[in-house]
Amino acid sequence: MNKDLQQALGKAKQIKLLVLDVDGVMTDGRLYISDGGEVLKAFNCHDGHGIKMLRRSGVEVAMISGRESAMLEQRAQELGIEHVYQGYENKVSALDELLQALNVSYLQTAHLGDDLPDLPVIRRVGLGIAVANAYPLVKEHSLWCTNAKGGEGAVREVCDFIMAAQNTLVPALDQYLH
Repeated sequence: MNKDLQQALGKAKQIKLLVLDVDGVMTDGRLYISDGGEVLKAFNCHDGHGIKMLRRSGVEVAMISGRESAMLEQRAQELGIEHVYQGYENKVSALDELLQALNVSYLQTAHLGDDLPDLPVIRRVGLGIAVANAYPLVKEHSLWCTNAKGGEGAVREVCDFIMAAQNTLVPALDQYLH
């Protein structure tokens, strides 16, 4: 096991909050724009189930996005995510608001991102993670990088990783086996 992965597993044990970027993380980053100007995005169902499992294990999940989208609000409601910050170009200010509201520290927080607006958050939190297809500088400053691309299971991979580190993954999976 490489040193960064061992270090990431150690930090994942302390995580109480997973903060997700949206475009390029929860989605593949593509925006579909209709003739009428409606913007559509696709979310991965496996990511959604991973979020539900992680939340049931006791880890809070939040989203911070630079864009505003009614679809995001709807998806967050479907997943039971109460903390959604939209339209924040300065994601650190949203993160600071969130941490204060939840009484969680930077060290107890993981962030999954893909592009430069995520970099200041990734550098502050205890566990900064990049998706496989993240911008190179984001990968360079992240402690760990997923094997999956954004919108293609990266969120599920992170949820499983945190749960495995906290010894909650096997019990969560066991309910499906029995």
